[in-house]
Amino acid sequence: MTKVSRNFSKSLRELFAEAALKAIDDCGGVVPEALVIGNMLSSSLQEQDDLGALLADNIGLRGIGAVKVEAACGSGGYAVAMGYSLVASGLYDVILVGGVEKMTDYPTADVTRALAQAADAEYELFYGVSFPALNALLMRLYMERYGVKREDMALWPVLMHENGYYNPYAQLRFKTTVEDVLKSPVVADPIRLFDASPIGDGAAAVVLASEDVAKRLTDTPIEIAGVGLATDSVDLATREDLLSAPSVRLAAEKAYKMAKISPKDVDVAEIHDAFSINALLVAEELGFAEKGSAWKMLKEGRFRPGDKPTLNPSGGLKSRGHPVGATGVYQVAEVAMQLRGDFPGIKVSGAEIGLAQNMGGVAVSTSVIILRR
Repeated sequence: MTKVSRNFSKSLRELFAEAALKAIDDCGGVVPEALVIGNMLSSSLQEQDDLGALLADNIGLRGIGAVKVEAACGSGGYAVAMGYSLVASGLYDVILVGGVEKMTDYPTADVTRALAQAADAEYELFYGVSFPALNALLMRLYMERYGVKREDMALWPVLMHENGYYNPYAQLRFKTTVEDVLKSPVVADPIRLFDASPIGDGAAAVVLASEDVAKRLTDTPIEIAGVGLATDSVDLATREDLLSAPSVRLAAEKAYKMAKISPKDVDVAEIHDAFSINALLVAEELGFAEKGSAWKMLKEGRFRPGDKPTLNPSGGLKSRGHPVGATGVYQVAEVAMQLRGDFPGIKVSGAEIGLAQNMGGVAVSTSVIILRR
């Protein structure tokens, strides 16, 4: 991984090369047979298509198969799933999966507009909607339906900053308080600045290999034990319930079934918390909390380091940062390092089973990937 930051000194190619070469070095310099890239914004911001071939060539792998996977902010998780399928099918033995995003070279208004392309272009984007606004609808409804106070919603970003403070890869490495969250500027009421993940640049990469090859490359191979993918409507208006995220639930059910586990078996999870409300809804749909109760569990001190499951010891999207198309790859890399015992931030001691949940849009395209030591 690279440190997520407002990185004006490195290009998209340079960020990817840094992460990719670190991943390759981590397993003895193995040469990948193909490359899968998670990225959302290269077409709209960098005006660059055919990104897979460009980045393969840039790290000296001209000639291999390479492709970009785009599923909005869920691109990284989907890229890992595509890489997994290429190995599991027997087509390749070694795949490099990367995620990269470069956003801070561009005005915030341009980035916000580009991110909003993950909404329904005809029925939402056309009318000027933004992702903070869409998620503000969910947060207001959650607070009203379940009687949640605004200060209770602030507990999630406080926890994320506490975790991210210890992560050298995190973009926002500082602690905060409930008061700080409540006093931060309004973005889209009731969402405030400290409820939202920051704009940042970053890249992450993982090497996926068949079982026999993996055991030759490392003494601590981590198994991808379950993969689930699912979708929901892109627009919010046609959903039966704004506080239900069926794409998360369905993807999780598929991954749990494949891995032959249940939610209570998960030791550590990296979940998609672009906004505070996302974390609560996702925790409930993954089976870590009953419907409408995640905020109560958080208030009671659950989901923190030492709890099972520990959620987002990296600091999550809120503190580690959210280089959108790369986020899902960061999550998988972080969980794998937790299971290996070499994550450089807060460690979840003795973790055997981990989960990475990534999604694009307002829980539109979701991936759930379960890893096992």
